Amino acid sequence: MKQLVVCYPAEQRHLEAIGRAAPGYRIVLADQQSIPEKIHDADLFVGHAKVPVDWDRVASAGRLKFIQSSAAGLDHCLAPSIIESPVIVCSASGLFADQVAEQTLALLLGLLRGLPIFYRQQQQREFVRRPTGDLHRKRVGIVGLGGNGRRLAQVLWPFRVTIRATDYFPEHKPSEVQELLPHTQLESLAAWSEILILTLPLNASTRGIIDRQIFEAMPKGSWLINVARGQCVNEGDLIAALDQGHLAGAGLDVTAVEPLPAESPLYSHPNVLITPHVGAQSGPRYDDSTRLICENLERYLAGKPLYNIVDKRLGFPHPSVLYQPS
Repeated sequence: MKQLVVCYPAEQRHLEAIGRAAPGYRIVLADQQSIPEKIHDADLFVGHAKVPVDWDRVASAGRLKFIQSSAAGLDHCLAPSIIESPVIVCSASGLFADQVAEQTLALLLGLLRGLPIFYRQQQQREFVRRPTGDLHRKRVGIVGLGGNGRRLAQVLWPFRVTIRATDYFPEHKPSEVQELLPHTQLESLAAWSEILILTLPLNASTRGIIDRQIFEAMPKGSWLINVARGQCVNEGDLIAALDQGHLAGAGLDVTAVEPLPAESPLYSHPNVLITPHVGAQSGPRYDDSTRLICENLERYLAGKPLYNIVDKRLGFPHPSVLYQPS
């Protein structure tokens, strides 16, 4: 019997819904400890393997036909052998865009309004007025305009900011974005932005792409927010830009190594806010994940167009196939 392997925190009701969406498949629940072995018996796979998997062996066996990730980022499964294989890969891009936008606002407003400083004052029982910054009417650059970036632009728009962005598909400009530039114009975007927000995927071309050259291009006193992947940023260059006072501060939901090592100077920097990769967390997360999984399983088995089908060489879906949560 064909097998559908599930690897995310699915409850029994989620597994039953998946079973109804994929009749004729045996549903196998795996955890992060067992997924490296159970994946080899999968014809279909849904979820997110956060531990090393021998994707070369999976691809060479030829049994796995379809991956529906429960994460937006696909660096966990897009090994070269999977990219070259006929395995269809779909992401969860846009599924948690509301939550990522809220996390971005929390980091950004916290920094601009001086919350790290005022929190430290509170701990010392001090009540001292200090300067704060504004979000309204700022120039905001968004790097990567996928599901998360597009929702973020919608959320930021009421603050009367001016938004520019870079993307691989600059012809698909939403109304909230003043100018959508090709991805090759990153340095130009950085030079214009008072606030630079990262919502791009991690792949071979984006690893370490935010480096000294980009930080030096950014205006003095600008801000960086990263809700993408930590490895998109050269952390040594980021720390140097902060220490030199070129960057006013940074809000980081992700870091190059997670958990962030205790000895990292980012922890003690006065103008850095760090959250432990919680941008996509929400109460109904697994209900929402299951809904997308079931919809795409039904579409896949019926031969219909899929939501969030990924261009595996780029590592993300085209804007025209992005899933729109209800």
